[in-house]
Amino acid sequence: MHKDSNPLPDITNQAPQNAQTNSPLQWVGMEKIGLPIQLQLSDETLVSVNASADLFVSLDTASKGIHMSRLYLKLQEILANAAVTLESLNTLLDAMLQSHIGISQSAKVRLVFEIPLRKKALLSENYGYQLYPIEITQQINASVSETELNITVPYSSTCPCSASLANQLNSEAFARQFGDEMLSRNEAVNWIASAGATMATPHNQRSYAYLKLQLAPGHWLKLDEFIQSVEQAIGTPVQTAVKREDEQEFARLNGANLMFCEDAGRRMKRFLEAQENLADYWFKVEHQESLHAHNAVVIHQKA
Repeated sequence: MHKDSNPLPDITNQAPQNAQTNSPLQWVGMEKIGLPIQLQLSDETLVSVNASADLFVSLDTASKGIHMSRLYLKLQEILANAAVTLESLNTLLDAMLQSHIGISQSAKVRLVFEIPLRKKALLSENYGYQLYPIEITQQINASVSETELNITVPYSSTCPCSASLANQLNSEAFARQFGDEMLSRNEAVNWIASAGATMATPHNQRSYAYLKLQLAPGHWLKLDEFIQSVEQAIGTPVQTAVKREDEQEFARLNGANLMFCEDAGRRMKRFLEAQENLADYWFKVEHQESLHAHNAVVIHQKA
């Protein structure tokens, strides 16, 4: 730049033109900024994922607007290719506020991504990866920091009513086939294993647990560990790589964990109530039924 060049204008710092430009605004910023981040798993390994970031600060004064480029550059400086932790998020928020001294008193960052978790098959030695949608929101309002996590966990559910009705049809088929005839154990087992023995099967559905969690102050979650705990609480997580022995074990798990959406909801409630690092929670379990064109749903929030 030549010495005699004029400085570039910055109308953001100009005084307001009228009363309308003097009105504070709660959140001003940018959405869907792409950047790579890293997540630390429970075994201390780091996983790289692509995230979408939203950045906001409050407009509390008579300034015409905020400095969006400052927010963007702070995001790249602090979080790009870095581990996302409570400390790094708070560092980013502090830097956003420092870049807007005299303008903003509140700041918020939201990260949206999918975490890939390596999962072993139920019985075989095969592995696969499953993606879990995650949303992390960290914000500072009047020096108070809050952390909210949204997590989606899929699972399988088999209807107890449908299982009972199917069992009745199968038992009636057995009675028609053999009447009062005395059978040996092998004859009975062979018939049950035959194609003709299956008159009906219970309907099941891919189901989802949608969790909104507010963490207790100063607490953080290991995402992989928490997701695995949710799956254990439900009992029938969806699978990745499967061989026949894995598929049979999956069928056994579903048979041992028949559940209405109310059953899944109560399991989720018991699990979340036992988590000491949660200040509040909201969840929805959704069974996307194969019998109906509509879904069966439970919604519950911490009292």
